[in-house]
Amino acid sequence: MITNKTFEEIQIGDSASLDRTLTKRDVDMFAVISGDMNPTHLSDEYAQMLLERQKVSGHSMWGGALISSLLGNDLPGPGTVYKSQHLEFHGALELEDTVHVSIVVKEKHAGDKRVIFECRAVNQRNEEIITGTAEVLAPRKKATGQGVDPHDLTYHARHAFRDLIAKVQASDPIAVAVVHPCSKNALEGAIDAAQAEIIAPVLVGPRERIQRLADELEIDISPYELVDTRHSHASASEAVALCRGGRCEALMKGSLHTDEFMSAVVKKDTGLRTASRISHVFILDVPTYPRPLFLTDAGINIYPDLEAKIHIVNNAVGLAHALGIETPRVALLSAVETINPKIPSTLEAASLCKMADRGQIRGAILDGPLAFDNAISKEAAAIKGIQSEVAGQADILVVPDLEAGNMLAKQLTYLIDADAAGIVAGARVPIILTSRADSARARLTSCAVAAAVAEACRVGSSGINAEV
Repeated sequence: MITNKTFEEIQIGDSASLDRTLTKRDVDMFAVISGDMNPTHLSDEYAQMLLERQKVSGHSMWGGALISSLLGNDLPGPGTVYKSQHLEFHGALELEDTVHVSIVVKEKHAGDKRVIFECRAVNQRNEEIITGTAEVLAPRKKATGQGVDPHDLTYHARHAFRDLIAKVQASDPIAVAVVHPCSKNALEGAIDAAQAEIIAPVLVGPRERIQRLADELEIDISPYELVDTRHSHASASEAVALCRGGRCEALMKGSLHTDEFMSAVVKKDTGLRTASRISHVFILDVPTYPRPLFLTDAGINIYPDLEAKIHIVNNAVGLAHALGIETPRVALLSAVETINPKIPSTLEAASLCKMADRGQIRGAILDGPLAFDNAISKEAAAIKGIQSEVAGQADILVVPDLEAGNMLAKQLTYLIDADAAGIVAGARVPIILTSRADSARARLTSCAVAAAVAEACRVGSSGINAEV
C-alpha cells in the first residue's frame, strides 16, 4: 500500500535511510540512462590512466539518486516535489561498496509547505561519500490505495544473490579447494569470496605461477593455504583428495578445462561420486523475472534419459531447498505443452509428473511438458488455457538436453544481462563449476551458493529424494 507523510505529519528530526550495494550493472545502467559515458566509470584501463585508480568507480550522482529515492518513496513519500538539492562529494563510490544513505528533517516552512532535509551517505567503512541538503514541497494529501508492484516493471531490482551472500556471511566460511587458480578471474573470484568471509580457500596449483599472478594483480595470498602441484591434472586430483578426505567442504574450478576438472571428480575409486547421478544447475537472477531461475542440466549430462532426469530434478530440488525455497515449482520444458510420442521430452515430462503424483519425487510441484513461454509467463499460459500451479511462475526449468540448456543459459546471460551462478550437485560436496570466461562476480555468487549448500548438508536438510 502507498504511504506518505503530509506536511502536518512531518516532525523535526524525522528520518529515513536505506542501504544499497553498488554493482557493475548499476554503473552500466546509470551510464545508459543518464548518457554519462565517462570511460573512468566503464573501463579499468581508463580509471588507471586518468584517475590512477585500480578499478572503475560509480557515478557520484548515482549516490544522489539514492537520496531522491528516499524522499520520493519513504519520507515524505509519494506526492513529494523537489525544489532544490545541494550536495558535496567527498569520496569515490567503489564497486561492491555498500552505501548507507540517510535523510533527517531539519526545517519546516508552513507558508509554502517546504521541508528541508539534511542528507548523508557513507560507505561500509563509515567514510563520508556525500553530504548536503534537499528542499522539497511535502505532500498536501494523504496517499491511499495500492502502489505499483515492482514485479510488474520490466526490470526488477535484483537482490537474490545479494541476500544470499548476506545470509552465508552470517555463518563460518567453508573450506574450499580451488583447483588451478592460474588466471585473473579464477584467482580474484576465490580471493573476493574469501575477503567477503564466504570461503576459506585452499589454493591448489603451481606455487610459483600462482604467486607470480598474485603479485601482478597486487593480491596478498599469504593468509591462504597453497598446495603446490606441477600441472592442472595434478591440481584436480589433489583438490578432489582434499574434499574426499574431509579437509574441504566444496570444490571450485579454476583455469582448467571442464573435462579435465570433472574427470577427477567422477573417478570411481578416488572421486566424489555418490549414489546420485551428478548434474549441473545454473542459478540465474534475471532482470525481467521476479524470482531466481534454476536451469538444469546445462553442463554435465548431454542427452539425459528418464532415469537421468529423475536425478537431475532431485538435485535441483535439493539445491532449491538449501537456498530457502521450501516447495519449488519445476517446469519440465519441451517445444510444446502437449504430449507427443514423436518428441521424447514430452513423454519423459509426463512420466516425471506422474512419479511426483505418486510420491517418487518429493519436495516440489512438477508440471510438464511446458514450452518455455508457458513456464515463465502467466499471460502465455492463460492464452493457451493452461491451468497449472507451475506455469508462469516456475522456479526450476528442466531442459530436454545439454545443448538446449547451455544455449538458454547463455542467451539469458548475454542478451538480457542475467547474473549467473553455477553449481554441480549430486557429488559428495558442492562443486563450483564456472566457465573460464566467467567474471570474478559470477565466481563469488557461485561460492555463496556452495556455502549455502554446505550449511544445509551440515544440518541434513538437503539431499536426494527420489526412489530410483
